Amino acid sequence: MLPHEFNQIIPNLPQQADVLESYQLTRDFYREVQYRQELDDYCQWYYEAARQHREELDKMRRDINIFGWFRRGG
Repeated sequence: MLPHEFNQIIPNLPQQADVLESYQLTRDFYREVQYRQELDDYCQWYYEAARQHREELDKMRRDINIFGWFRRGG
């Protein structure tokens, strides 16, 4: 069998490989986009929770220390 006759038997593999590579790149891209969006959402939640905790801590520091009244005599 001559080399040019192989084209009739074996499909053109480089084109199929290009399609699969393109599919894999597209899939990886969307996976990366999803990962970054989830990370961004988590960071936004974290910063908001940290801000709320700082506000609560400031309020607690300004509250009257009732426990200190009971410890004075001790």
